[in-house]
Amino acid sequence: MSDVVEKTLTALPALLALDSQPGAGKLSSTSRLRHLIRSITELTSKHEEEKLIKKELAAIKDQVSSPNTTMRQMRELMVRAMYCEMLGYEADFVYIHAIKLAQQGTVLEKRVGYLAVSLFLNENHELLLLLVNTVLKDLQSTNLIEVCMALTVVSQIFPKDMIPAILPLVEEKLSHPKEIIRRKAVLALYKFYLIAPNQVQHIHGKFRKALCDKDPGVMMSSLHIYLQMIKENPASYKDLTGSFVTILRQVVGGKLPLDFNYHSVPAPWLQIQLLRILSLLGREDQSMSELMYDVLDESLRRAEMNHNITYAILYECVKAIYTIHPKAELLEKAARCIGNFVLSPKINLKYLGLKALTYVVQHDANLALQHQMTIIECLDHSDLIIKRETLELLFRITNAQNVTIIVEKMLGFLRLCNDDYTIIDLVGKVAELAEKYAPDNEWFIQTMNVVFSLGGDLMQPDLPSNFLRLFADGSESEEQDRQLKLYAVDSYLAVLKGDCSHLPQRFLQVISWVLGEYSCLKEDVDQQEVIRLLKKLLEQRGVSSETRSWALSALTKLCKGPGYAELALELAESLSSSLDTVLRQQAHELCLLSQDSQLHARVLPHPAPSDNLEVDSSLSFLDGFVSDALAAGAAPYKPPHQRQEELSQQRALSLEPYGLSLPVTMSSCTLTDRQSPTFLSMSSDLSGNSTELSHRTGANTLMLEGVKRVWGKDGYIPQKEPSLTPAAVDEPSDVVQSPDQQGAAETSLPEPEPEPPQLDQEKQQLASSLFVGLGSQNSMSLLGKTEVAVPRFRRKARQHESASTSGTSESSSNSSHSSRSTTDSFLYGGLLEEEPATPIQNSYHTLKPTIANGSHDARQHSQMVSSTSENEGAATVSAKEDKQANSSQILGSDMVIVRPSKLAEESIVSQRNCSKSLPVAFPHSSDSMVLQLPSELQELPHSDVVSLTSDPHLSVSCCRVFREDALLLVLLLFNPTETALRDVAVELSCEELETASLRGNVMECLEGRKSSVCRYTLLMERPHTQVAFTGSVSYQTQPGHTHILPFSGKLSTADFIRPLMLNTEEYGKLWLSISNDVKQNLKLLTGGGDPLRATLNALKDSLQLHIVDIIGSEGIVACHLLRGGPCLMHCRVHGASLAVWLRSPLPSLPDCLLYHCQRALQEH
Repeated sequence: MSDVVEKTLTALPALLALDSQPGAGKLSSTSRLRHLIRSITELTSKHEEEKLIKKELAAIKDQVSSPNTTMRQMRELMVRAMYCEMLGYEADFVYIHAIKLAQQGTVLEKRVGYLAVSLFLNENHELLLLLVNTVLKDLQSTNLIEVCMALTVVSQIFPKDMIPAILPLVEEKLSHPKEIIRRKAVLALYKFYLIAPNQVQHIHGKFRKALCDKDPGVMMSSLHIYLQMIKENPASYKDLTGSFVTILRQVVGGKLPLDFNYHSVPAPWLQIQLLRILSLLGREDQSMSELMYDVLDESLRRAEMNHNITYAILYECVKAIYTIHPKAELLEKAARCIGNFVLSPKINLKYLGLKALTYVVQHDANLALQHQMTIIECLDHSDLIIKRETLELLFRITNAQNVTIIVEKMLGFLRLCNDDYTIIDLVGKVAELAEKYAPDNEWFIQTMNVVFSLGGDLMQPDLPSNFLRLFADGSESEEQDRQLKLYAVDSYLAVLKGDCSHLPQRFLQVISWVLGEYSCLKEDVDQQEVIRLLKKLLEQRGVSSETRSWALSALTKLCKGPGYAELALELAESLSSSLDTVLRQQAHELCLLSQDSQLHARVLPHPAPSDNLEVDSSLSFLDGFVSDALAAGAAPYKPPHQRQEELSQQRALSLEPYGLSLPVTMSSCTLTDRQSPTFLSMSSDLSGNSTELSHRTGANTLMLEGVKRVWGKDGYIPQKEPSLTPAAVDEPSDVVQSPDQQGAAETSLPEPEPEPPQLDQEKQQLASSLFVGLGSQNSMSLLGKTEVAVPRFRRKARQHESASTSGTSESSSNSSHSSRSTTDSFLYGGLLEEEPATPIQNSYHTLKPTIANGSHDARQHSQMVSSTSENEGAATVSAKEDKQANSSQILGSDMVIVRPSKLAEESIVSQRNCSKSLPVAFPHSSDSMVLQLPSELQELPHSDVVSLTSDPHLSVSCCRVFREDALLLVLLLFNPTETALRDVAVELSCEELETASLRGNVMECLEGRKSSVCRYTLLMERPHTQVAFTGSVSYQTQPGHTHILPFSGKLSTADFIRPLMLNTEEYGKLWLSISNDVKQNLKLLTGGGDPLRATLNALKDSLQLHIVDIIGSEGIVACHLLRGGPCLMHCRVHGASLAVWLRSPLPSLPDCLLYHCQRALQEH
């Protein structure tokens, strides 16, 4: 065997060499493929690409059909066909040739053939049957490479119907002397277990043998199977806990070969798998948990915080510690680790901390209290995923005392959201919280109205159904039930009286049902008015047939007696020509019922006797009909699973070997005696709730968890660029330290436990509203046992409901809100639009005003400041003024930056073009002080003066001056007191920026009522969507009394972008020399005139771009980054959007520029 392997490996280099074809004028195979790729990349339109690919496929089809084509040429043709398929063009004529290549070729041809088959065919393809015999032959081959290829293709595309034919051979390979064969065999069996677990039940003992294999790779492969089996039945594998602990201890101790290390971390993915397994085995089991304490402690202690992979290990350690039976010492270390993550300035680590905090907050709510100010800061974070994860955390800690403020935050985020999955998830969460913790009927109905308006037709169908069932079933309090219905009627009448053309169809259906059922309860409402509104809704354009059916049903309930016969006849005549048969039938029923009051009362009694209905679930009233049908020769009823099994047996393949005598006993592998596939549990790791969710899914169900949604009902969904999520890639941070490094990091890392000495009063008020009800009095424990909160609306028990019915409804409810109880479904498919900073009321003594964009906002700000100065007793500023004037965002432990409500972190050219200094009022001065830039800077484009921070002795503001060669950050210091400040020194730091020069950062004395200017010249070498700068001002009021005033702020890529002056010819040459590109569709401004020119002018004004040329429906734009490379933009009008293609030698610059373009167009 070793000689065969040695000869095969020796011959591979010669086989891999692709010789040129005969003939001097012909290209080699490599050149042909390279020429095809180059030709496609140089194309400028999709139409040209389609034309080229069709021509290429036609040439390939002619060559593969030729009898003179050699296997070497067929191999080259197959590679080109695979490339065309990867681009999305179907080349089905080569499928059969790919199978032939895998059957007849040499090792290299077989490799290309197998690769093509795995790419071309799926598990249900009919040609896959032709590959079975080839795979069986290769599995018995003495060639190591052929066996590897066969095992690989088996684990990729073989369906469950073909498993019995190859299972004995794959099982045989578990004892192969080569470790690579054993590893691939284990992975193939893992695939078999996922799609047909009953067929591999007899070899579970061999899985244990693989777990104890001497090769670490084989052992690692077996963990995939064990993780899946332990998820389904942890009790059956408790005896392996000691083995898993021993393996993890050896891995952490560095006992594996160095080949398994990743960035000096020993086998990190193996550690993650073992930690997940141990968390499942130790859940609610004290004896098993005690075996894990030492190794979990060692894993935390040995984790060196020098790479992102170690953060993943620490995250899994924290989850495991909070999942198993608690130990106080480990819980303390895990809490410290979470605190370090949450307080980290790195976005990746902050997200990881929020995710961990979301998981453990159900076990220990005090952790949320320790980081409440950081959580509030994350609500206004610029990163959208941070916001979304923060809302998920708030959802977990919601109670009756904080439900209003949390639901308000969720609805505010939902209003700006355009991702379907996130909308479905959030509306489900808001509806659940509203029903469970609603403080009163008015708030409940108003909240659900917003949910139906924002959720639209995307929400789960059971959400409006549950809402209507709440009305129909009633609650335990009849008076409360009546008040709820009356308020709902008033609310929905007001909705129908307004403009309801924009309302979703499901909301209109809910309105129709409620008015039809309960409008008669309100005595002061004229039924004629209700009927008129419903008739108006019925005749409204844009209403679907289903909604018309709901409205017509409501009219049928309200039209009682002969007095409504004329209306019924009118509706019947108007709907007689409708294409919808249901509407025609309902109109006919309305006509008949309106003429007979007694018949109407029997058919539609009021109130509907929902509690007295008896449901015959066995349909016994059909027994006579069934007996007669069976006597007449009809086939008896078969359950769905039995029909499916018989159907699969009829379509079963004949798996007897043909054309080759194989030493395989097939009689034991036939399908006739095979059991039907059992259901595979797909439940993920659950949170610490006492009630665990388990979802039973069919074995052939497509697993879509974590898969990005690309196709929708209207076709392809354009994907958002990574620029919207700056959290995607971050450099590792040495700020977060492992538990044993806490002492060494005290000087560089703030402790998570102590609260900042001075917090903004508004932030404290928001924190007190969000986190009320948590702490020592909460109902959560470390064991995850929670006291179920009593819902506001208790439905009456229905006598006819069986246990199966309640179980079904519970499963349906759990499926629609599963994200609230599973830890692995926190990440969502799509990205969200950024939510503007939430307006927060500011009290007078902490007000840090800023000048908003434009003269209108400036006047509003001046009015607000003057009114505040005149009336010092005013406690708060109205929310409307606060939203227009300023909003706050916490950036550090005890500092606040106040920024405009529009693009504050971005550079806004409307601000740049203002040349006058604007007044800034300081909270500790009796009048306004005009801070002016130096005369040499006033003529340059600059932003408004923005207040950063202040204390009783000093106020710090900043202004961005946009020079052609750099960004000048001007810090203005103002002493509002009469006392001089001594030894004033300014320090500023930012890791992402380069400080080219500074001036005026040290001064001996700052006199009272005087100001001083400090200048920092900044450059950005590498693009960043946003960068944060921090600094401090130290000064002395008296000798020996030094004060330090910290400040912080944010800058963006837009501040460092300058126009690149090029002509069309220079633009074309530069475009062809750049390879990094990004494509995306942007909003097209259609206010008036030429949409393309208006859009490009808006981008030019906002981002300082240079419009090179506009020709017809296309335009080209150029800019460059200070101290960086250029960025070129090609724009083309595509329907109602603007198709943008950006290129730059800096890989991340197109993403950053695209992000700011989207923001600028949204704010326009």
